[in-house]
Amino acid sequence: MFRSLRRSLLCLCTFCGLMGAVPVWADTVVAAKRVDVPGASLQDITARLAPGADPNTVKISLHASKADFPTLGWRKVGLTLQGNLRRDIQMRWLFDGTAQFTGAPGGALSNAIIAVVMDGSANTLEVDATQGVIRVGAALPLDQPSHAQINMHNLPAGWLQGLLATVWAGHVAGGKVDAELALDVRDEGFQSSGDVTTADLKYTTPAGNVAADGLAGHARFALDATHRPAQLALNGSLHGGQLQFGPALARLPDHDIALDLVANMEHGGAEVSRLHLDDADALQLDGALSIDAKGNLQKLKLDHFQARFPAAYDRYGQPWFDNALAPNLHISGQLDGHLDYVADSWRSFAFHSDGLDLADSTGQLQASGLHGNVDWSEQGDKPPTTFGWNQLVWRKYAVGAAQSHWHSHDGSLALQSPLDMPLLKGQVHLTALEWRPAAAKAQRLNLAASVAGVDLATLNQTMGWTPIAGTLDGTISSMSSINERYELQGELTAKAFDGTAVLTHLSVQQPLSENPIITTDVALHQLDLAPLADTFSFGSMTGRLDGSINGVQLVGGNLVAFKASLLAQNGGKISLHAANNLSVVTGGTAAGGFQGAVMKLFKTLNYKRMGIDTTLQNGVCTFSGLDGDASGYTIVEGSGLPYLHVVGEQTRIDWPTFLHRLKAASQGNVADR
Repeated sequence: MFRSLRRSLLCLCTFCGLMGAVPVWADTVVAAKRVDVPGASLQDITARLAPGADPNTVKISLHASKADFPTLGWRKVGLTLQGNLRRDIQMRWLFDGTAQFTGAPGGALSNAIIAVVMDGSANTLEVDATQGVIRVGAALPLDQPSHAQINMHNLPAGWLQGLLATVWAGHVAGGKVDAELALDVRDEGFQSSGDVTTADLKYTTPAGNVAADGLAGHARFALDATHRPAQLALNGSLHGGQLQFGPALARLPDHDIALDLVANMEHGGAEVSRLHLDDADALQLDGALSIDAKGNLQKLKLDHFQARFPAAYDRYGQPWFDNALAPNLHISGQLDGHLDYVADSWRSFAFHSDGLDLADSTGQLQASGLHGNVDWSEQGDKPPTTFGWNQLVWRKYAVGAAQSHWHSHDGSLALQSPLDMPLLKGQVHLTALEWRPAAAKAQRLNLAASVAGVDLATLNQTMGWTPIAGTLDGTISSMSSINERYELQGELTAKAFDGTAVLTHLSVQQPLSENPIITTDVALHQLDLAPLADTFSFGSMTGRLDGSINGVQLVGGNLVAFKASLLAQNGGKISLHAANNLSVVTGGTAAGGFQGAVMKLFKTLNYKRMGIDTTLQNGVCTFSGLDGDASGYTIVEGSGLPYLHVVGEQTRIDWPTFLHRLKAASQGNVADR
């Protein structure tokens, strides 16, 4: 801008000097279709020269309907200059007047007062512009017009949008700038260096997302935009506001934090080859990173970092931790180490802590007393490490204190010795655990474990279900994962009601979410109906129950799907209360009239067979029994006298209605239809 202004004024001054030789001065109008000078192109130009109020002055009015300043990134802006030109006793040319640019970024110099001093003997041109509280000054040598010393005070940051757009794809949306800098304009671009201070700086990404807001700071900078990629070096401090840099969101404190970086910028992206940040009570780091034009992280390499929580989480880590673990975490302690991440894949990482605690806002995810080291690399070997904890909690499942030993070899971080962890009055024995962070998702995690003596009553209480006496044992031989779905090979056996329930095809999807999805198939063997019926207060029964419940699906602990087939084929005894409940919950009616009165004379009734098939899908249960016709399906087939025959009448029942009936039955009343 200043170079182009100097060229225009120099032309006018030379023209006026020639006009000074004319004995009688008259108004002169000069017009040109286009004038090109280094750094600027003016179109549709009209200039009027007239004698000023003082005999030694010339009144100048110049208008260009379109002006391009490529170095500044200004295109098709309007320019109007008005003022008086004179020469003082030191033979300097002086111009005082106004400059009005229309259509410039941020409304730059829309109504500015300017003063120009051109001193041939001193080989200098000085330009000062003011607009309200805004002041801009520039000084440049006449024999080297490509170089300028510029100072700015209270400059709206948006005025620099055109200049910055030549090397950066963001958009300045607000803020003030004070600066003292040098600017060198080249045919292929520009170079600039100096000191800059910002206040309330705001800018957005090319997509319109806010990347910085309320940012303040001071820095020494050097910017070379004479080739691609453009190079930026910045050393200074920041405070206040927030800054989005790739996936990291920094909520800066009121005190200064040190920032030192060197970056290459091209096509809207940035390659930061050196990054140093020092926030004494929260985070220190040294490393490098790169992001693309959309703000996506392409590379992150931290040679060293040290984070002190909770300040590090509150100021810098919340988006990352919230996405990886859970929102609104509570973290305390210290963590340090290094990491290398490129193109959605880990290359290496190491972490150390003497004591770290974390928990989500609901208390469903907790880890206390994390301590020790983890060291992994995609290639080669790393020294063995030890990592332990005081307690882990997931959805109210608590795992007690344990110490684990690890070793990294050719991309695999593996457990070096079996790990025993107490769980729900029982124990989990991890015989193998292997993690491959850089592998394909389906091959990243594998484990082998056995479970012994886990208390079913405690387990069911944790899930909010009716406590059932018994234990859970079994073996997991291996695990595979696809899209956050972890499938376990092996089987678990629940010993309850003097029988067993064998769980196979167990899988867990999104285990760390608020509503994890658990699926399994269950095979029932010889469950004793007497304690089973007593546990749920359904009415007395005897006999042995076999069957299957396949496709069981739990979402956040709630049943949403299954296909069950249950059969007590060797007969037993059943109370009238239990028989009536079976009839009513499946849409039939309780025994009444003379039949009901007769049956009440007997404490229990014999049955030959009892069975039911049911499927839950999309919130609806479908039912069938031992046999059926248009009038219903048999649930209980009697034996002897009095003869008992329990029939279910509804083949489709809404799941909430069915649950309501079961609840009424468990409360000791005959279920309502």
